[in-house]
Amino acid sequence: TVSNTTASSSSTSGSLIVGGGAGIADDLYVGDDLAVTGLATIGETLAVTGVLTTTAATVFNGGFAANADSTITLDDNGTNLSLISTDADANGGPELVLWRNSASPADGDLIGKVTFQGENSIGAKVSYVKIASTITDMTNGTEDGLFQISTLVAGTSRERMGLYQSGTVFNQDSVDLDFRVESNGNANMLFVDGGNDSVIIGHNAEIPIVNSGVEFSVIG
Repeated sequence: TVSNTTASSSSTSGSLIVGGGAGIADDLYVGDDLAVTGLATIGETLAVTGVLTTTAATVFNGGFAANADSTITLDDNGTNLSLISTDADANGGPELVLWRNSASPADGDLIGKVTFQGENSIGAKVSYVKIASTITDMTNGTEDGLFQISTLVAGTSRERMGLYQSGTVFNQDSVDLDFRVESNGNANMLFVDGGNDSVIIGHNAEIPIVNSGVEFSVIG
């Protein structure tokens, strides 16, 4: 047990308990436990080769960088991660950046993905929804990107919406799915019947008018 000490370096192979102030100008080597009941100020790099466990909230005033996979786990329904900006101007706010910092970027590179996972009836982990973005053209001045949203449909991942260079596409994988647009007073203002290959306006039952092989329906 040390109450007050100042040294250029210190080494201990057992437990070190500091009850008062301790000033160490150089390196501190602790082979077992280090218990600090007051404030610990470290002016240089803190290297921890084992597990660092904190029982209270940890505040990083200078930010932090993680060089490996990181996991945040909660055992309740709280918020796992919050991004909060206290900036008062109109130029920004909380921002999440997914940056694939590649030294050799190429067309077709996946540059970000968000996967929503859960379990199924037998307890297996399943990816139910995926959001992904891809580089389709990385040429300077003519860059293009692709944004896709996919969900499981009958156990198979299907693209539900894609923002391509040539246009925005719904149901790219040609699944028997309907597309519906509501107005303020009509639940079927625009209805695309995926099973019958028809476009209906104003309702979801066909009153067909055939025009060049495409069926349109109108309210009579």
